[in-house]
Amino acid sequence: MCRGCFNQIFLRDEFYTGGMAGLLGKAAGMPTRRSFMAYSVAAASALTAAGAAPALAAAEGADLILRGGTVRPLAGAPVASALAVKGGKVVAVGDEAALAGLKTGDTKVVDLAGRTLLPGLIDPHCHTLLASLIFELLDDVGYAKYPNRDKLVAHLKRVAASTPAGQWIVGSNFDNLLQGGDFTRTELDAISTDHPIFVWYTNGHDACVNGVALKIAGIAEDVGELPGGGHFGRGADGKLNGLVYEESAMLKFAVHFLAKITPELAAKAVTHYCQHMGSVGNTMLHEPGTIRSTWIEQFAKLSNTLACRTSASVMFDDMKGLAPWRSLGLGPKGAPVAESLFSLYGVKIVADGSNQTETGAQTKPYLNSAAKGSPNFDAALLKQMVADVKAFGMPVLIHCNGDYTVDIALDAIEAAYAGSTEYGVNRIEHATMARPDQILRMKKINVQPSFLMNHVRFYGAAYRDQIFGPERAAFMDPAGACVKAGLPFTLHTDGPCSPPGPLALVSTAVTRRCIIDNSVVGPDQAVSLDDAIRAVTIGAARQIGQGDRIGSLEKGKDADFTILESDPYKVSPDAIADIRVSETWVAGERKFAA
Repeated sequence: MCRGCFNQIFLRDEFYTGGMAGLLGKAAGMPTRRSFMAYSVAAASALTAAGAAPALAAAEGADLILRGGTVRPLAGAPVASALAVKGGKVVAVGDEAALAGLKTGDTKVVDLAGRTLLPGLIDPHCHTLLASLIFELLDDVGYAKYPNRDKLVAHLKRVAASTPAGQWIVGSNFDNLLQGGDFTRTELDAISTDHPIFVWYTNGHDACVNGVALKIAGIAEDVGELPGGGHFGRGADGKLNGLVYEESAMLKFAVHFLAKITPELAAKAVTHYCQHMGSVGNTMLHEPGTIRSTWIEQFAKLSNTLACRTSASVMFDDMKGLAPWRSLGLGPKGAPVAESLFSLYGVKIVADGSNQTETGAQTKPYLNSAAKGSPNFDAALLKQMVADVKAFGMPVLIHCNGDYTVDIALDAIEAAYAGSTEYGVNRIEHATMARPDQILRMKKINVQPSFLMNHVRFYGAAYRDQIFGPERAAFMDPAGACVKAGLPFTLHTDGPCSPPGPLALVSTAVTRRCIIDNSVVGPDQAVSLDDAIRAVTIGAARQIGQGDRIGSLEKGKDADFTILESDPYKVSPDAIADIRVSETWVAGERKFAA
């Protein structure tokens, strides 16, 4: 079974009123002929207008001018002090005097008051829908809230004391590497034997339950492996120890504690999550593979109300569901669903698992282990899948945590696309343990990596001391090697698998600091601040086919920008993560204000 970046148990029909296709409302599904024709005509008109946009005469004026601060239109470009916007697009960037002629009696003027304005910050790999539902429905017991085991256990005991006997206690986002190791049935039984308890790990593939939960789920001591690879952990005595692995096993419990998800609840969850993502500086989120083609129409309608612009890839097994949307311009550019802030780009394949659970496929064993992990598909099948994506006319995004998986993914991409970017930027997602030769090969065949830099921030010490050893960990998430090779790269959070916030990614890319023990992991892979900011602005925009629209503040581009209380170039690299986000704007409209 294909293992996603995050377990897709929330995407099953049984948890949705009206089935999964009704996630965002009754109208979700394939477009009708009438609605599809309307989308197609509007999209064509939008593209024609964009291609023929005339220069705006100064006499026409600007709707909005922001002045009195530091405006950084593109990392490495000259700094300005003012920005002018009209019709949701950038009119001009420069000094205040140069833009004064664009001010009319109707122009809104925003005083930056010394703040710093950057292009809107982009997360090119964030599971928006899954994260929204998980954080709306489940208790977040992750490292950010409970950094040690004692605090977490105390929290669970408080929840048990205030919850009626027999009701489920369900936590999510537990991190076994950072919060004291695996939970056990015995430990959870000590918290309560009056409540069934389910603690979901942040990797999405594992959980731990107590004895009451095992009884309710009907899991007997002699249970074997389930269809789909689900299985249960055992202690040294051979008895069930409470650990639960993979979706088909976790489903035995989820059917008891997950209530039906209504369209109203789903929309509320997505709205709240995007508000939070805006508050940490994001103006654009790309959903890699956890949106279904049957949700496109309704998600597009919802997108206009969200705090962030959104974009999505579908999973390989849902690729044909994009067929009715081809006329929007699927392919090398992100295809906007007309009259919305939602677009489509690429097809996702998940080729291996997680290094933290030793399911990322490596060419060498994990530290102190004979295990190398294994890919989800053999090389021949992966090659055929990628060829099918190319034949469909789309770029491919392949999840690869281990270096063996990177090998077979690059083989497949080279065989299908032969170095061409005609269909868009082909991506390796995470590329955590990519080797030096693989970085050079990516450059040669025009493939770009996207790094989950929070691996270094939170797991750098664990990768060094527990998972790979110092030498291999020093080359994890090798952004520095990309800079030396002239290979564009991006940074992402893979939410909900790591905390949101592009500024923390930028800080870590520059410092390579693991905040768990304050060590620097792989200093040779550190990059400049310019390189790091490009990776969450123009580089990220290009990796989702929107470099011509967003990612930098240039005349004619959409006016997406993030305003910070401090200038990242004037604080220490470690302090960048703590810079307060003041405002975010999307298409010239303020979406978040602190």
